[in-house]
Amino acid sequence: MRETAKSANGWVRNCTKPLPYIDVSDAVYDLAVIGGGPGGYAAAFYAASAGMKVALVEKDTIGGTCLNRGCIPAKAFLESAAVFRHVAHAKDFGVETSAPAVNFAVTQARKQSIVNGLVKGLTGLTKSKKVTYLLGSGSLGAGRTVTVRAADGSSQTISAANVILAAGSVPRTIPGFAPGGPVMTSDEVLALDKVPSRIAVIGGGAIGCEFASCFADLGASVTILEGLPKILPGLDPDVANVVVKSFKKKNIDIKTGVKVSGHTPNKSGGTVVHFGEGESLEVDAVVVSVGRRPYADELGLSGTKVKVSERGFVEVDGYCRTGEPNVYAVGDLIATPQLAHVAYAEAIVAVKHMRSETVYPVMYDRVPWAIYCHPEVAWAGPSEEEARAAGHDVVVAKHQFRANSRAMILGEPDGLVKIIAKKGRDGRAGQVLGVHMVGPWVTEQLSGGYLAVNWEATVDEIAEFIQPHPSLTELFGETVLSLTGRSINA
Repeated sequence: MRETAKSANGWVRNCTKPLPYIDVSDAVYDLAVIGGGPGGYAAAFYAASAGMKVALVEKDTIGGTCLNRGCIPAKAFLESAAVFRHVAHAKDFGVETSAPAVNFAVTQARKQSIVNGLVKGLTGLTKSKKVTYLLGSGSLGAGRTVTVRAADGSSQTISAANVILAAGSVPRTIPGFAPGGPVMTSDEVLALDKVPSRIAVIGGGAIGCEFASCFADLGASVTILEGLPKILPGLDPDVANVVVKSFKKKNIDIKTGVKVSGHTPNKSGGTVVHFGEGESLEVDAVVVSVGRRPYADELGLSGTKVKVSERGFVEVDGYCRTGEPNVYAVGDLIATPQLAHVAYAEAIVAVKHMRSETVYPVMYDRVPWAIYCHPEVAWAGPSEEEARAAGHDVVVAKHQFRANSRAMILGEPDGLVKIIAKKGRDGRAGQVLGVHMVGPWVTEQLSGGYLAVNWEATVDEIAEFIQPHPSLTELFGETVLSLTGRSINA
């Protein structure tokens, strides 16, 4: 049965039930996506699975920065560092080994094999989901026209009923530290052919701490230079303190409240970093890790109502809509947490909205966060300081992993679980506001805490969860249980 229907966004479509979005306007595609990173390919695949005709434009390799030059390669390096760390401490488990050595060429090859396999998988999905993949730089013009410019200079223009901008971001740089030679951003450091002996990491945020942890575990001498009073400034202080203590055990030198002023290359291929009040540090490599900026450089936008802020972010509402009708923006291009899984969520919101489906904006204050340094960090919801600043009267419980049998078995006793809950009128802990973890594999343990925060569950409700024994997740269960006023192991 065919019928003509008008959707809530005004587009007239000739439909065949149950696929209401077969386009009969002059638009060639139901959706064109500019950018093939997490937000872009998620939007393309999700829309295609809903029966929409989709074009995906990517100028480099599908997967974007996250897959090719970001989180996936970095985590592959971190896993190699973890293996090196385990082998170095094998004697503690009664396993006799020779002193481990790093063959970084093999590390690089393994990393690239992982990346290639995932790229192949995404490429296969474009075919199986019948997404038109266009290689080139995409720019948006009036009337939702998208011009795709290939590397050879040729171009083509397509039109779409809806457009999603998902161009992602690039590493920020700082004056006096242009990438080149010993100075690197996250892009260049992931292409190293050997582990530098001495590394300065400029920036003590999540990415900087991951690189610092990784290279320290691989045997490098690492110094973190952070302009703020402390590293990982957004973390709950109890969690951040565990990371700082662990880093000091690794002999990572942390210098906070210092400003870098430049560097002077030396004859050996390294450089001398200048910072603070006349201080200097000679290193073999400098990793500039001061965040990422949105990449709107080639988006065009002429003749559209898409607005870009002074900071370079595309401005959107809660449904990721720009000022141009039927044009959306997601991922690092907008001023929301620069996390791949947030981009996934935004992509789904945008697609659902353009299809006039029931949809709710992303609750950014409750998204799960993860930092893959050693020890790992994971959290959802506000810190204790943030909860109190928001006006909540709270009850707090925190328990150490050193009391957890599984953590002791693993030889990973450093860390804790901290839970922040609303205080009820009876003085007892009620709704769970925030769950903060630091320790072994906490990035894999956060799901229960994330669900508790997002479901606005109470302590009494979550205390009913049964945790397997022996497991690391028992500590989350025990921490929740203690907030009920009763406990077993605490």
